[in-house]
Amino acid sequence: MTTDQLTTTGTMFGPVDAEPYPWPYDGSFSPSTTAIINIDWQQDFCGPGGYVDAMGYDLNLTRAGLAPTAAMLEVARELGFHIIHTREGHRPDLSDLPANKLWRSRRINAGIGDSGPCGRILTRGEPGWEIVPEVAPLPGEVIIDKPGKGSFYATDLDLVLRSKGVTHIILTGITTDVCVHTTMRDANDRGYECLLLSDCTGATDYGNYLAALNMVKMQGGVFGAVADSAALLASLGSPL
Repeated sequence: MTTDQLTTTGTMFGPVDAEPYPWPYDGSFSPSTTAIINIDWQQDFCGPGGYVDAMGYDLNLTRAGLAPTAAMLEVARELGFHIIHTREGHRPDLSDLPANKLWRSRRINAGIGDSGPCGRILTRGEPGWEIVPEVAPLPGEVIIDKPGKGSFYATDLDLVLRSKGVTHIILTGITTDVCVHTTMRDANDRGYECLLLSDCTGATDYGNYLAALNMVKMQGGVFGAVADSAALLASLGSPL
């Protein structure tokens, strides 16, 4: 079936084999009402010379989800899902940077706005702020620029999603325990049905990564559900 045929017929998928419940809760999802949000796959977070590298963390941990994400996006794009990307970064004059966030970054020798191998750290327009080539946005895909951890804070993400009729969200990105988790929690509070792809995300600490996944699954799925990309792709290969 071609992408045009899928769009016109409103093909439905689901459920995905997820924990702690088959996702989504309402039994099915469609490309027209589902957004795949790729959070902060930026040079600063998963590339040499960036913010995370300057802090001394193992880049293999934050890069681990890149290949599965790229493979999943190839399929999702063919099927016509809404593809959205986010970038964390601050205005060049740092007028949107809280003093405590700046202080903390300088305390660990990765001062936001300071010069580094990838330009000024976590600053809009700099090389480190750009999304890495493996999962780079295609023309026409929405990019949300955010100053904070969550993708809803100080952005128009909620307006974009609602204008597109999105009710379900699938999340990839970094880091699992910070920006991804914050976004998933905020999305859940806004009524979006969320799925986090466990192999399409990563954290600077593996223990934090595991804990973040486990927190999602508590209380019957307090923020949504967790599955790997293979489970999602299996669902996408068998339309209802």
